[in-house]
Amino acid sequence: MSQSVDDHSPLESFSLETPAPLYARVKQAIVQKIRSGAWLPNTKLPSESELLQQLGVSRMTINRALRELTIEGLLVRMQGVGTFVAMPKGTAALFEIHNIAQEIADRGHVHRSDVMVLEEVPAKASPTLPFALDGIERLFHSVIVHYENEVPVQIEERFVNAQIAPLYLQQDFTRTTAYAYLMDLAPLTGGEHVVEAIHATSAECRLLGIKRNEACLMIRRRTWSAQGVVGCARLVYPGSRYRLQGQCGH
Repeated sequence: MSQSVDDHSPLESFSLETPAPLYARVKQAIVQKIRSGAWLPNTKLPSESELLQQLGVSRMTINRALRELTIEGLLVRMQGVGTFVAMPKGTAALFEIHNIAQEIADRGHVHRSDVMVLEEVPAKASPTLPFALDGIERLFHSVIVHYENEVPVQIEERFVNAQIAPLYLQQDFTRTTAYAYLMDLAPLTGGEHVVEAIHATSAECRLLGIKRNEACLMIRRRTWSAQGVVGCARLVYPGSRYRLQGQCGH
């Protein structure tokens, strides 16, 4: 639910004599409101006309400042509706394998998930797999959408070795995550990753609530435990809502 900036929190006027470009000073004034917490995520900004009156600069200057802040991910502009403070991007672990529910909880946010697919598939369905899973006789397949504060932030598609997780299809993945279940059952000893920038498919756009062909971040991952290959996963994140972060050494 969005809220509007009230009359007690206008942008402070600034000197027109300083050397910084006007649009940059408008950006700085808006960023200060966001960083200070005066304008919270999902807050609707004053209209361009109201900003003109508050700051005494041209409409072109206001428009450029709003446009650049939108590109930088601090604002979201909705045609015919207005301009809003964007939700901060979440951060997903790149080199480490973490539980998305825990990542979201660590940010002080609420996680939930919807299970879209939970089934057994032919083990020779390799053309559709993120990685080859040679030698596996039975495969389970799941597609789960993860939400952060009711905003969809990840599509998790998994193919799981049924020999290692024979009760996978009987789990309630709205109450626990596939990651947590598999880690308890067969703690991981290794994995490999491929990271790509992709355009979301029509189906992925519907699940994530994003525009057609929006740029997304995708991790393809294969993992194994002491018992053998656990399976593989394809994780899709909306590029506008998530960033991937990793560290190698110090």
